Amino acid sequence: MLPAFSGGDVRAAEAPLIDAGLGDALMQKAAHGLFGVVLGLLRDAGRGIYGATAVVLAGSGNNGADALYAGERLLRRGVGVTAVLTSERTHTASLDAFVAAGGTSVRLDDATLPGLVAHAASSDILIDGILGTGASGGLRGTVASFVQHFDETAGPRSRRSTLVVACDLPSGIGVDSGLVEGPVLHADATVTFGAAKPGLLIGDGAVAAGELDVVDIGLDLSPFTPAARTLLDADAAALLRLPGARDHKYSRGVLGVAAGSARYPGAAVLAVGAALATGVGMVRYLGPTEVAALIHARNPEVVASDGSVPDARSQAWLVGPGAVDDDDQRRRAVDALTSGLPVVVDAGALTEVPERVGPQVILTPHAGELRQVLAARGVDVERSVIEAEPAHYALRAAELTGATVLLKGFTTVVAAPSGILFAQTDATPWLATAGAGDTLAGIIGALAATLAEDDGAARRVGVAQEDLWAAVAAAGALIHGRAGVLAARHGPVVVSGLPAHIGAVMAGLVEERRLAVAT
Repeated sequence: MLPAFSGGDVRAAEAPLIDAGLGDALMQKAAHGLFGVVLGLLRDAGRGIYGATAVVLAGSGNNGADALYAGERLLRRGVGVTAVLTSERTHTASLDAFVAAGGTSVRLDDATLPGLVAHAASSDILIDGILGTGASGGLRGTVASFVQHFDETAGPRSRRSTLVVACDLPSGIGVDSGLVEGPVLHADATVTFGAAKPGLLIGDGAVAAGELDVVDIGLDLSPFTPAARTLLDADAAALLRLPGARDHKYSRGVLGVAAGSARYPGAAVLAVGAALATGVGMVRYLGPTEVAALIHARNPEVVASDGSVPDARSQAWLVGPGAVDDDDQRRRAVDALTSGLPVVVDAGALTEVPERVGPQVILTPHAGELRQVLAARGVDVERSVIEAEPAHYALRAAELTGATVLLKGFTTVVAAPSGILFAQTDATPWLATAGAGDTLAGIIGALAATLAEDDGAARRVGVAQEDLWAAVAAAGALIHGRAGVLAARHGPVVVSGLPAHIGAVMAGLVEERRLAVAT
């Protein structure tokens, strides 16, 4: 699991080392890690190191010093490096070392701006060391103009030739929120020091960060609680319950699905197909007979009826996908929500959630739907504001409802009512397509059914029992995102074909779980 700690906590962990006179040693460790990532990016891009060109944007703080020390190391490997000093103050020792190694420094101002932008846009590497974790707010003044003009000259990240590396974090993002106010250099990679920061995992900050590399500089963060967490493959694998010789279809998890309607029958087909691809023991479908017929055409193993929730034996429920203008599906959603079982609540069923529920109820809204959930509880906020600060509003919704809240997006955030937060950046933009949410809900529902009676699941993944459902939702987002990435290798994602890729992801996780059990 990748923990992320607030900027304040990271600075507090650094303080005793700095007080002990180890500040320069911390900088050297950070600079060496940054230097190593830059070399790796050059090699991966097929560019030589000797004779390459780099620009270091150096601010007044420790981030600027880290970047200058990394620039010194690049100079000694034959890279031509120019330091662009973005502040009147610069860390003296690092600048002296940079110049002594043969580097050139230029102060950024209105007169030098055009030439420095052109030079940066034609360089192999641009290192962003303008602002660090102690800064607040967006970029301003001449440095903001530099970023804007660089973007206009070099082009978007997907097409520019210059590789941008952020030192600790892309300058101008909210270190704890990921909020972006003003221009930001979107990095190909971010090299962060001591620990990941929440703003690198959440919202627009995660988009700006690119590939994330965490460099250990020897901080003791054990006294602090992570502000956010990201599940890794090993964590998702640890959650899985492998079938044993005495298992049968009921003991391996039965997921009840009340989804689809005459208006939107495909949502049920997609959700059921995704659930089955995880290896769940059984899926029971409740809904219109014409929807059941579509499901059976693809998945004849599904048990279907037009009965009621109390009469359908299940370990967990999925309600809501495509369930529009259907009073029977609405009744089934209400019955599932009052059953006490784990319930994944999507789309049309979100309006049926009682004022207070338990954490075993997993809400899966997008930002527009979360706006409605919050408005029903007296919090009036625009969708754009939720999208700018997804973690804040997911946590607020979890607090108000008592439910686990998964807020969908390129970065998916999962908030538990206890305050624990997961952020998953496993997806591909190709998953921004109709039906993707239905498949995500099916995966999470299947995991919930499989783990509903597994007393060891929370311990295996390292969370409190009350936070198990947040981990389950985060694992579902990981599996869904990984499947989307696999599918995108063959072209645009067609959601109806996603179960094959879900199965491939599950196969890899199952093998990892088997190896872990064996050792």
